[in-house]
Amino acid sequence: MQDEHKQGHEDMNPGDQAPPGTPGTGEDICPKCHGSGKLEDKPCENCGGTGYVVEGIGGA
Repeated sequence: MQDEHKQGHEDMNPGDQAPPGTPGTGEDICPKCHGSGKLEDKPCENCGGTGYVVEGIGGA
């Protein structure tokens, strides 16, 4: 199930919390493939094969 705030953002991967470049976010290593971009010799579906996900930083 996709979160409502993610719909319509073609440049997002399933593991992203926000589109790339969103203020208050940054890249982090994908927790599923640990930055390799691959799982079982296939592109990681969580990060789209990039090895990185976009996550919120800071917090309040």
